[in-house]
Amino acid sequence: MQYQEIIKKWKDKKITTAQDLKQSLSNYKIIFAYNSGAIENPEITYHNTREIFENGKVVNFTGDLRTIYEIENQKKCYEFIIDKIAGKTPITSELILQIHKKLMQGTYDEVRWSKGERPGTFKVNDYGVADGQGALPDEVPGEIAELCEELIDIPDRGENILRAAAYVHCKFENIHPFADGNGRVGRTLMNYFLMLHDYPPIVVYNETKDRYYQALGHYDHTGDVTLFVDYMKEAMEQTWEMRRAPEVSLRDFLEPGI
Repeated sequence: MQYQEIIKKWKDKKITTAQDLKQSLSNYKIIFAYNSGAIENPEITYHNTREIFENGKVVNFTGDLRTIYEIENQKKCYEFIIDKIAGKTPITSELILQIHKKLMQGTYDEVRWSKGERPGTFKVNDYGVADGQGALPDEVPGEIAELCEELIDIPDRGENILRAAAYVHCKFENIHPFADGNGRVGRTLMNYFLMLHDYPPIVVYNETKDRYYQALGHYDHTGDVTLFVDYMKEAMEQTWEMRRAPEVSLRDFLEPGI
């Protein structure tokens, strides 16, 4: 199925309430949370993500507790944004800070914490990324406010919404407003914008992260979102055609202790 057909099928659902949205995302939410988390933390598994989303706990977990916090935070953030999207809440600096706090609560390491960094606040120290990208701390609030203003009243014509969603993510990562969690927040904002405009969200699959990073890097060097839009189209087809199951093994289906 081509991405245009997927978009039309989503729009034909006439999603107007939070319950409509939850129903449409019933299979998507766990796959998104698993992949978005695993891109940053390879200890995150599909099995543990599913257990937390469906049962609120993981039995016999022996790894780093930060991994569990990160998965729980994905669930809390998902529940938080559903009502916001259904209520057509626009993307603002305040919303971005709220999303970051939901996603990163309890996960900052001692080094960042000792430097005054906190979930739900913009960075207070300079954390650059590859090739010198990233705004200085005192520039972040203004650049984020400007980004939010650019997103007001985008007309749904042609590929406007896809290109604007791509810009949201690429520009956000280029600003790099937080000490940690920029990727998780950026992927969430991209999908928030899509759903806010009645478009289906996408999964950035862990297995395609090299192409994903390449597309982000292309924007950093050129200011052009075309490569990222192309990636989004393919990701949308992969997400909603369900051509490939997430990375699972037999043990994912066995009862704990077996």
